[in-house]
Amino acid sequence: MKLISARNKGLITGGIMIAISMGIYFAKKGFDNPLQYITYTTYVAGILWTIITFKKETGNTANFKQYFSEGFKCFIVVTLLMVMFTLVFLLLHPEMKEQMITMMRADLVKMKDVTPLDVENKLATAKKAFVPSLVIGAVFGYLAIGTLITVIAAGFLSAQKKNG
Repeated sequence: MKLISARNKGLITGGIMIAISMGIYFAKKGFDNPLQYITYTTYVAGILWTIITFKKETGNTANFKQYFSEGFKCFIVVTLLMVMFTLVFLLLHPEMKEQMITMMRADLVKMKDVTPLDVENKLATAKKAFVPSLVIGAVFGYLAIGTLITVIAAGFLSAQKKNG
């Protein structure tokens, strides 16, 4: 039986996550939806799949560093795919920026201490920062989640080796 590499597991996981994200977006007309947690659950499952199958492949002889390295190979590929997806999707859907500006304008107008000039300045700044801030958020978000899940799983599995 040919084994699937951690990188390829990351490609599979990322591809599934993109498909789920697209399905949710087009079915619900937006990403602001609790169903989006299915994407994160898939991410966690992909990392765990990578690390647990690595445990079986090594006969439970791996240490924390080896488990983390295997998980890292998976989650870094997923992060790259999801960041690229986020960037391309935002560039192909400029209406998302306009929706954000419309909602922001409505919120700013309600504030009593914000002048019309302040509103326009804040909106201009938000327009410029929209794509970069969401892409940077995706980078840090996926890296943080991937690192956290990988550290926890690697720690748990390497502790099992010592106790078992």
